[in-house]
Amino acid sequence: MNNTKLSEIMTTNVVTASPDDNLETLVKVFKNNDFHHLPVIDENQKLVGILSKSDYLMLCDSMSIFKNKYEEKQNNRFFKSMLIKDVMRKDIAKLKPENTVMIAAGFFRENLFHAVPIVDKEDKLLGIVTTFDLLNLAFKEPIQIHRV
Repeated sequence: MNNTKLSEIMTTNVVTASPDDNLETLVKVFKNNDFHHLPVIDENQKLVGILSKSDYLMLCDSMSIFKNKYEEKQNNRFFKSMLIKDVMRKDIAKLKPENTVMIAAGFFRENLFHAVPIVDKEDKLLGIVTTFDLLNLAFKEPIQIHRV
């Protein structure tokens, strides 16, 4: 397991956004999908940023100062006016497909990451590896629960 290449376990069908998309894209992605990280790629498929669901929730919370029935309306106006490039994280940790599970585990443990994009030598997005992928690899066999 330790020498398993990330190319063997990474998710390759990754939903992405463009830096020039407005934040409504972010709202739709996180409301309609059950994942927590959105890579941002440019027109050449190069990874230029990332947003997490936590980033999204902090934006929702910080823009909702009134906490009343107009909150969602105000947030929607805000999300239509801002671009992803204005709020995305640009300092991105990334790995290569030939890196091993042990390297990814070290990234997750040392940096408290939950996902790392996988890129080629030109920084083009190839996939993403999450802590869930590592758990799936480690626990391929179903756990047997013995009742006494």
